[in-house]
Amino acid sequence: MTKVVRISGDEVTVEVTVRLSGSLLDMEGAIQEATNAVGRCATEEALQRFDTDGSAIRVGAIKLTARGRDPKEYQTPYGPVEVERYVYQSSRGGRIYCPLEHQARIVRGATPRFASQLSHKYAQLNVRAVQTDLEQNHGRTIATSYIQNVAEWVGTIATAKEEDWEYAMPALETPIATVVVSLDGAMIPMADSAGWREAMVGTLSLYDDEGERQHTIYLAAAPEYGKQEFRQRMEREIQRVKRHLPEALYLGIADGAASNWRFLEQHTDRQLIDFFHATEYVGKIAQATHPQRHAEGPRAQWQSAHCTTLKHDPAALDLLIGEAARLSQRHTLSQTLRDDVLSAWTYFTNHRHQMDYPGFVAAGLPIGSGVTEAACKTLVKQRLCASGMRWKNKGAKIVLSLRALTQTTGRWAQFWPKIDQFGAECYG
Repeated sequence: MTKVVRISGDEVTVEVTVRLSGSLLDMEGAIQEATNAVGRCATEEALQRFDTDGSAIRVGAIKLTARGRDPKEYQTPYGPVEVERYVYQSSRGGRIYCPLEHQARIVRGATPRFASQLSHKYAQLNVRAVQTDLEQNHGRTIATSYIQNVAEWVGTIATAKEEDWEYAMPALETPIATVVVSLDGAMIPMADSAGWREAMVGTLSLYDDEGERQHTIYLAAAPEYGKQEFRQRMEREIQRVKRHLPEALYLGIADGAASNWRFLEQHTDRQLIDFFHATEYVGKIAQATHPQRHAEGPRAQWQSAHCTTLKHDPAALDLLIGEAARLSQRHTLSQTLRDDVLSAWTYFTNHRHQMDYPGFVAAGLPIGSGVTEAACKTLVKQRLCASGMRWKNKGAKIVLSLRALTQTTGRWAQFWPKIDQFGAECYG
């Protein structure tokens, strides 16, 4: 049994009775039920504090009058709570307006904290896993359609306000010397016979003068919205970081895609081919150097040794280019191997001005886009590419928006106070 026994100003005293019998597991279940009951009781009182007294109000230039008090059930972290609240309409009719829902920042019938919990879980888990987690760990039975509805609304707010809402960077222990800007793509399975299409991923990684990464900003975009819109979002983030860190060195690190370099050259001071991407081409030369079927050991040793020299020896790149040119003319090699080493020759020749690994290493600068490669997996693949998944553009956009917010340290915690400040426009 749970009841409010005293209300004094902003304080509410709730009385609860908990029956402790059976095993400890049984008792813990009873305690959880009682805790949820207290939460429902207090939340009912809290919701009523956002209602009006029924007087006429204005929303912008429009005068609205109360139609009466209607009961409405709201979903909370502790369970459903039903309250009677005033609803309003203009003299001309039209859309119904509920001041309580607007002032309390209700999101599709969910209180802000519950909407935050649902959308955060949905960013990490598929909808049935979220449903199971809520039931098993929170004592909440929620329909999958409702979970998706709330999460999609929250994700829509995040994407709609992305240009307007600026997030503060966390307090960092050491000064930032270098900002690495990197972008890449990850293929995701699409519904409606669209097959697999590329989602875009971008990162801005902040490094101190010892080369230690202190903070990373993550961005992602669904295929529908195209690379141009994604790059506009990246550009906004870069401009914001530059306002905070105007003295930092800005590096662009990516693979060899020409469109990436056109963007990075506009926004970074220096550019570098991702070292680990370059090592894949060293591997092609190693394969041609030791083409025998059972030469895995010598091949791996050759690749490892030449990757090390590529990283530290300024002359190593020209040696690799020369070796690739020589091997591409060796007629004892298969056409496939000759084509592979020719592709390595072309790659190293075209990008030699972006492969100063010894200079970067000597200066203590990053030489890899491993953060972005990892983001392709953690931000996109882990959530969107599970067995049997197929995505429509809207759903992929929502999930990627939520995951970028939750993976960028500090942003999720700032996102909800912004909703609290600016609102989540709700009519009911």
